[in-house]
Amino acid sequence: MPDEPRKGSLLVIFLTVFIDLLGFGIVLPLVPIYAAEFAEDPHGWRLGLLMASFSIMQFVFAPIWGRVSDHWGRRPVLMIGLLGSVVFYTLFGVATVMKSLTWLFVARIGAGIAGATISTAQAYIADSTSLEKRPKGMALIGMAFGLGFTFGPLIAYLAVPSGHGDPGPWPGYAAALLSAFALLLAFFKLPESLHAHSHSAARPIWDWRGFYDALAMPSIGLLLAAVFICIFSFGAYETTLSMLARSSPFNFSFREICLTYAYIGLMLAVIQGGIVRRLAGRISEANLAVGGAVLEIAGYGLMVLAVRQQSIGLVVVAAALIVGGFSMMHPSLNSLLSRRSDPRKQGVIMGVGQSVSALARILGSGLGIPLLRYRLDMPYYIAAAMMAAGLVLLVAASGRGKDFAREG
Repeated sequence: MPDEPRKGSLLVIFLTVFIDLLGFGIVLPLVPIYAAEFAEDPHGWRLGLLMASFSIMQFVFAPIWGRVSDHWGRRPVLMIGLLGSVVFYTLFGVATVMKSLTWLFVARIGAGIAGATISTAQAYIADSTSLEKRPKGMALIGMAFGLGFTFGPLIAYLAVPSGHGDPGPWPGYAAALLSAFALLLAFFKLPESLHAHSHSAARPIWDWRGFYDALAMPSIGLLLAAVFICIFSFGAYETTLSMLARSSPFNFSFREICLTYAYIGLMLAVIQGGIVRRLAGRISEANLAVGGAVLEIAGYGLMVLAVRQQSIGLVVVAAALIVGGFSMMHPSLNSLLSRRSDPRKQGVIMGVGQSVSALARILGSGLGIPLLRYRLDMPYYIAAAMMAAGLVLLVAASGRGKDFAREG
């Protein structure tokens, strides 16, 4: 019988994270478009900083929330994060009424601080599962991400009444309402997972020695560089897609942009959850990552061609290649990092991998829009070139290093 409360808790944590990520998926496609309409920014640096601000706050606050949750418990931290989402998504809606870039910045910074509690949700799952069942528990977070990113843009689609013109504040308000529902669910149904005897010993919020330990291992530095390139390229693509679709060669409506992001989310869920999982047992992680890099290079090349030919069809095909390649490459790189790591330092090295991913997401989203403003196809030229370099790094890493257990 002790497993029953755990199963119920995992269901509640999944629903809580999923509903909160629905809110994130609702506003993501529309943020750069709103911002571009509210202020003159010919070079795109302010819009790039706006898009990066969310990831910057997550990078800064994820370890802080983790430290607080170790001391005060997971439940209060998760509820504070959800309450913050309610407040700042509401503010996002108000900012669109005011047409204020300043208040959009405040809303996105606040939402990034509130959304940094995802690592606390992962800690909750670790508290509530045995070592054998933990991988399945952690997969719930990945599933919540995929579903939130798929259905969030669909809700944004419904929140745009006419499909044309200004969508108004309702995407922000819809995200706030969903987060409020998740907050009520957590308040009434989510028990605390951290017991009095489970509190961890004090530790620094950032352990910079982890970077040195990681780089000292064969091939780990090459893999971390490949992780950075993979996330940077996809972040630049993800951030610029809505503004590209809105630009004069394509002229997508707000609803068409939402459907495009829903298509990307669905592709991520299907390819990563179905195809990649089946290939993972038959093809090595190195070969999967190399195949993913090749697909991404082809996809970014098609994006350049799509811009030049002003072809919506090529944009759709390119999205399938880019998302497919990313779905193959990203989990394979994480798996390779784990296999090449000293088991005694695996947590530290995987944490370094998460930090590298966060920095790449910040820079990719921050630089993507200025590159797009410079020239519509420039982000995809840069992404293709970087992925070509990433392919070389992957081949070098696979030839240089081995699984830790076999290195003697």
